[in-house]
Amino acid sequence: MKQTTLIALFLACFGLSNTFAQKNKKMDIIAYYTGDSKLIDEYEINKLNQIIFSFCHLKDGKLSVDSAKDSVTIKHLVSLKSKNPQLKIVLSLGGWGGCEPCSEAFSTAEGRLKFAKSVKEVSDYFKVDGLDLDWEYPAIEGLPGHLYQTVDKPNFTELIKILRSTLGKKYELSFAAGGFQKYLDESIDWQAVTPLVNRINIMSYDLVNGYSQVTGHHTPLYSTSPNEESTDRAVTFLLKQGVPAEKLVIGAAFYTRTWINVEDINNGLYQAGKHVEGVNYKDYAKTYTEANGWKYFWDDKAKAPYWYNAKNKTFATSDDIKSVKAKTEYVKAKKLGGIMFWELTLDSPKNGMVNAIYEVKSAK
Repeated sequence: MKQTTLIALFLACFGLSNTFAQKNKKMDIIAYYTGDSKLIDEYEINKLNQIIFSFCHLKDGKLSVDSAKDSVTIKHLVSLKSKNPQLKIVLSLGGWGGCEPCSEAFSTAEGRLKFAKSVKEVSDYFKVDGLDLDWEYPAIEGLPGHLYQTVDKPNFTELIKILRSTLGKKYELSFAAGGFQKYLDESIDWQAVTPLVNRINIMSYDLVNGYSQVTGHHTPLYSTSPNEESTDRAVTFLLKQGVPAEKLVIGAAFYTRTWINVEDINNGLYQAGKHVEGVNYKDYAKTYTEANGWKYFWDDKAKAPYWYNAKNKTFATSDDIKSVKAKTEYVKAKKLGGIMFWELTLDSPKNGMVNAIYEVKSAK
């Protein structure tokens, strides 16, 4: 009797671990989107598989759409599915500055259940396809001043469990994962969480961020030294944790990270500097020109571009057409679940980064 029960339990667990896998399908192109109901119509939606509306927030412990304007946007995004049968619309909770109450709200079973029920209600009302959790970050420091505690890690697991049981199998469930080692090591119980989610959106950008006083590649495909963060380093780590390749989605950045007061050594790469606001991809062509004093460089080991302006002592790092194509080839070669990016309104509506990804995806 015991042996029969154990076998049944094993088969049930094995089945569960594969329930939400993305096997035997082509890679997804996933867009985070912060725009309104009109701007989206300028973009080539037919080249996307998923749009993640960014962001919803917690209000009294429940998933909340912030405004009437956001409601109109979500409804319009859902309407796009009628012409694009491959398209799924997902709501995202949080963001860099948007999850301040998350640690406390998700610290009790009652709080997690309250949230899960609200996700189901909101999802049913808008007829969206699911939820993407963007809690930055469980158990480690995110935005300075936001509560984080060691118990966030098991609480995140319990949150995923109650979300899956409340939403059922038909709803998408994903989360935005930090692409850096401290998050990978300390924030998530990968073995417990992975079977319950459809995908893990690795934020393999901001790996050198606005708090850094030294320049570097902020979204490289490969590490150029043993301790350098990169997309491949995060993917390799998660594959070793047993995460199925088809559940991993890597990230691309449609914006630069920029530093000033950078000395003309190594073309500004890995030098001291002061971080300032960067530039959106759609403005690269008119910003990073020789006439403006900029030179373009390609790091063939990192598969990443960077720009340096010796006159102004300014350094910039990002993805571009060449690097995003390399990332897409990497997704295909590794049989990953797809590529996502922050974020659609930063792209050129036509012949931009999305188009470059789509071209590689569609190539035989």
